[in-house]
Amino acid sequence: MKISVDHLHKIPDFSTVPDDQLQWLIDHSHLQKYNIGDFSFEKGDAIDSLFIVLKGQIAIKIKQNGNYKFVSYINTNTIGGLLPFSRAQSALGYGEVTEDTELLILEKSFFKEMIAKHYELTESLVHNMTSRVREFTKNNLQSEKMMALGKLSAGLAHELNNPASAMLRSAKALKKHLSHVPEKFKRIISIQATNEEIDIVNNLLFDKITNRPENNMSLIERNEKEDQLEDWLENHNVTNAYELTETLLDFCIDVSAIKSIHKEIGAKSFPTTIEWIENVLTTEKMVDEIEEASDRISNLVQSVKSYTHMDQTPEKVATDIHTGIKSTLTMLNHKLKQKGIIIQKQFQDNLIAPKIFVSEINQVWTNLIDNAIDAMDHGGTLTIITTKDGDFIKIEIIDNGKGISKEHINAVFDPFFTTKSIGKGTGMGLEVVQRIINQHNGSIKVTSTKGETIFTVCLPIN
Repeated sequence: MKISVDHLHKIPDFSTVPDDQLQWLIDHSHLQKYNIGDFSFEKGDAIDSLFIVLKGQIAIKIKQNGNYKFVSYINTNTIGGLLPFSRAQSALGYGEVTEDTELLILEKSFFKEMIAKHYELTESLVHNMTSRVREFTKNNLQSEKMMALGKLSAGLAHELNNPASAMLRSAKALKKHLSHVPEKFKRIISIQATNEEIDIVNNLLFDKITNRPENNMSLIERNEKEDQLEDWLENHNVTNAYELTETLLDFCIDVSAIKSIHKEIGAKSFPTTIEWIENVLTTEKMVDEIEEASDRISNLVQSVKSYTHMDQTPEKVATDIHTGIKSTLTMLNHKLKQKGIIIQKQFQDNLIAPKIFVSEINQVWTNLIDNAIDAMDHGGTLTIITTKDGDFIKIEIIDNGKGISKEHINAVFDPFFTTKSIGKGTGMGLEVVQRIINQHNGSIKVTSTKGETIFTVCLPIN
């Protein structure tokens, strides 16, 4: 292929570059051809030349745990490789040729002459570099945010499913339970009881409902009491005793309490009365279960609102960092429960609230805590410590997992570096974390040995 100035003018970045400068580029460059399946560059190759794709296509990929992950395409009339004033040194991924491709290549050795003598050409290439960096940053921030959102969405769906299912079960059970009330009401209303006897039952019943006692019985102790209560009720003409004992014991109504009711009500009215008491307590228990599940859903929604800061403008505000950390733990609670991880929160009381971008800092907690969970085996311990350290708030996130090897610890904040398999990590999480911390004029560092990895974040108070 013979290259002309008119050909290069079709490239948007070169549309206003003078002809003589483009001719200089052509004269000092050379052509390189690649076939489908070739690699134009591989991970670790030195980035020491500029190239222009005259025709064809190159797929940029990164390798994670032996598998390739697609990142983007370099298409015809696209500028790639080394650009003026770029600090890139070696390739982070692979360039696989997906169509027969021809490149125009300018070696780095000609850059000084280009910068000194060809201003417009240099300017267009620098503009290309800044656009590339801006697009790269935007795409990868979005990718990391989407991955974080996916993790949180999966966890939130899991957490919401439990109380929602509990509400549905309790509502169905309550509906079925209430269908039997008319029949039981008919029996209870037929009892000829004095006002004093009714007051005794009412006082016992609503005292248990209003001041529901803690039921701290062990399983063995509860089984023994259930057997005792069932035997006693059967011996006193209660035909469905086994159906009543569980609810009665839930409200700590044992044999001694039952005896007092029997004494005051009398043997004739006792079976119907105790059945009515159990009926009211069962209704109360089901309503409590629905209320508890509703509160759980409400708390989860509040945690999401706090985590995303959805009702606030995107500006720095003085914020209690404990709120964001707690919301993040709520979001990731399903993973913590799956692994049986113990949480130790050592939060300093009355900690000064630093000015932060809330949603961004919450993304920091998400990445650090999620990584810590992944690093630990079942039954691990996650410790989070907050303290005031001079003019900074210091947050330490500590896990007792396998640790980070010496060969990897200096690379954990590098773009695309990850030890996770494809689909589980983009390699941008800690790079994004570092960028957010730098945006806050803070710092982050990591130390690691087997059994203890510590990520330390420092955020300025003002």
